[in-house]
Amino acid sequence: MLNEILATKRDEVTVLRLPQTRDLLRRTALDAEPPRDFLGALSVRDSHLKVISEFKRRSPSKGELAPNLDPSMMALCYEQGGAAAMSVLTDQQYFGGSVADLQNARAAMSIPVLRKDFIIDEVQIYESRAIGADAILLILAAIPEDSLLMDLHACAVSLGMGVLVEAHSEDEVERVVGLGLGIVGVNARNLADFAEDREGVAALATQIPPGVVAVAESAIRSLEDAAKMADAGFNAVLVGEALVRHPDPSSLVAAMSAVSVSSR
Repeated sequence: MLNEILATKRDEVTVLRLPQTRDLLRRTALDAEPPRDFLGALSVRDSHLKVISEFKRRSPSKGELAPNLDPSMMALCYEQGGAAAMSVLTDQQYFGGSVADLQNARAAMSIPVLRKDFIIDEVQIYESRAIGADAILLILAAIPEDSLLMDLHACAVSLGMGVLVEAHSEDEVERVVGLGLGIVGVNARNLADFAEDREGVAALATQIPPGVVAVAESAIRSLEDAAKMADAGFNAVLVGEALVRHPDPSSLVAAMSAVSVSSR
């Protein structure tokens, strides 16, 4: 599945890299207002779990989740519940997202917004800042070369953006920790077959140095799941499906945000 998605992204990048389009995106990114502080939002010095609340319409593994959700309404709910940041899926073909979803969500609230997509080229980072994203996701499995990963990371940081670097295995966690980056995500979902391993994620928390923000991603469907990640030492959780399907997402965010994090 990941290879299929990346093939689609390479086609999208080909269009974005047309000289006129690339130059416009770069100029717009450089002229944009300063981004909101994603790293700062996750690094607040208290003992509570930080929640990155996700806006997600569907996924390849689960199908339709909440196709008719209003991103502005959900953004307000998340912020009122105490979310530290919001993640918005912008991939259209596989996740039903859009640039408009991100822009509408960001306009409705004041917390930072992470653009969740499959970023493999610098031009996508300019596009992300141009559309208002405050942070981006970089997926190790999609970027095999450390040199490219660091170039993409440096490009985002030069624009003032936060970067969540996502790993899926012990080897990938070791790789990203070795690069000395500030935010490390560990995803419980295998991108090859979308199988989940929540326990495996919890066990990897101890590999992440105390000075790095550790984020647990995927398969967090309840307050109990979030508490397990906090007990393992994760500073933050990224939660999507549970929130978009919840009758009162603000209350679930508030409950998760009240959980105490154990040191690691």
